[in-house]
Amino acid sequence: MKCKEKIFSAVIDRPVGFKDSFGNVYLINYGYIPELMGGDGEEQDVYIISRDQQQPLENFTGKLVAIIHRRDDIEDKWVLAPANEEIDKILIAEQTQFMEQYFDSWIEMVEESNDSRP
Repeated sequence: MKCKEKIFSAVIDRPVGFKDSFGNVYLINYGYIPELMGGDGEEQDVYIISRDQQQPLENFTGKLVAIIHRRDDIEDKWVLAPANEEIDKILIAEQTQFMEQYFDSWIEMVEESNDSRP
C-alpha cells in the first residue's frame, strides 16, 4: 500500500505488562485511535512497535507503518511506530507474535509515497 505518511494519536489501554482475561501478557503497548472506527464497529486497534520504546505508555503519536490483516477475524490491526524509526516486517512479526499467533494473519507494509496527489 502506498500513501502519504499518516500520523495518528492513540490511547493506550493495554500498556507493556498488561495481562488480559485470557492470561496474555502484552509485551508492547496496544491501544486504539479515538473516533476512527475499525472493521468490528469499535475504534481502530493499534500495536505500537519500536526498537527503543518499551516502557508502558498512556498515549502515543506516531506514523502508520503497517496493517496486520486477519483472514479469520473481521478486523485489521494497525501498526504505529515513532516517526524517526524505520520498522520492518520482521520486527513487527516478532513484537506482535504474542497475540497474532492465535490468528491467520499477514502484514502489509505502508510505504510512503512521493506522489503529490492526495
